[in-house]
Amino acid sequence: MSLLNEKISINEFDGKRFQIRVIEPETINQKKAVITHYLHNIKNGASKHFKKEALKYIKEYISYQEEENDISLVAEDALQQLLFEVENVPFPTPENYTFKFIDLFAGIGGFRIAMQNLGGKCVFTSEWDKEAQKTYRANFGEVAFGDITKEETKKFIPNDFDILCAGFPCQAFSIAGKRGGFEDTRGTLFFDVAEIIKRKKPKAIFLENVKGLRNHNGGKTLATILNVLRNDLNYFVPEPQIMNAKDFGVPQQRERIYIVGFRKDTGVTEFQYPSPSNKKVTFAKVKEKKTVPTKYYLSTQYLQTLHNHKARHESKGNGFGFAIIPDDGIANSIVVGGMGRERNLVIDNRITDFNPTTHIKGTVNREGIRKMTPREWARLQGFPEDFVIPVADASAYKQFGNSVAVPAIKATAEKIIVAINITINKK
Repeated sequence: MSLLNEKISINEFDGKRFQIRVIEPETINQKKAVITHYLHNIKNGASKHFKKEALKYIKEYISYQEEENDISLVAEDALQQLLFEVENVPFPTPENYTFKFIDLFAGIGGFRIAMQNLGGKCVFTSEWDKEAQKTYRANFGEVAFGDITKEETKKFIPNDFDILCAGFPCQAFSIAGKRGGFEDTRGTLFFDVAEIIKRKKPKAIFLENVKGLRNHNGGKTLATILNVLRNDLNYFVPEPQIMNAKDFGVPQQRERIYIVGFRKDTGVTEFQYPSPSNKKVTFAKVKEKKTVPTKYYLSTQYLQTLHNHKARHESKGNGFGFAIIPDDGIANSIVVGGMGRERNLVIDNRITDFNPTTHIKGTVNREGIRKMTPREWARLQGFPEDFVIPVADASAYKQFGNSVAVPAIKATAEKIIVAINITINKK
């Protein structure tokens, strides 16, 4: 049983009785984050940044029922059990890591998988979404810190890391009549990223955003970001580049803008983004090998609604509507909301049970038309097959739709690591 259970319970621990105390909901995740970050970094220098608070919180969770026992001994035993919990995960830290990075707006860890596969050690993670935190912890054994806009979160970021990674949301800045510098980004999430760069001065930065950032707010948003990075923070920042997931071995049309930067004293004065690989794959590569549950198949009534919706748009000269991806094709960009799932329907005639397993109007369609599964979305983003999906389908679709495409991130990160003269230790 986890020692971080939020309910009061009495358990046996090495023959001794101890009590797990209740922590207020607004603080418990922060304390879990401190403890798991400390344990993840216990074998390297970054642990000292979390040690004081971590040991304090461990003692808060555990108290002996017998007066003659020293609580420090209990904490040490608990530490060993918790250490086992954070290390016995699908994607542990590489043993011989060669660089350190932080993962901001981490989502479910797309950046982390890419960086770890190149020999990186994550020393700080921030992600506010509770469901995404569940998936992150299931795969990396670490509770992410919450709201990065708060100073109580920022104070836990260590000093000694090499690369800052962030898939920050896009926001417009109030720059009318202004220079568009650091102070003009206040109130936006980019301001918090810039503030962390200013304080910690990592050797390199790697930012990812939607393609629309290039023209967002008439191009002023990107111009402000580049001005802050280049002039206010004094980083060498080559022109950002639009990268497409389909060019890096996954069958998905997904364009995103990448921004990289290098601290001036690294000596980096030029940078080439990775060229597209010659590896072309189709949806057949990621399609489920076994028969998919009936719940993923569309009802006849819903399918008819989609046909009507598409016909209305076509009559107006629009190409909007549902789309069926053939096995020899590539998926449209998987996105949250709108027609994200309906633009990526597939035909799969292996269904044998047409009895509805969910509350639907009509009957299960006989054309074999179904939604992609969350696991298929995971594969479209380049996540490993053993990546754990511990949440309900609705959350899983959201998480993978919001994630980065791991292979494209990895290809770019490799170029960054080489540029700052760090040895790559690939898995």
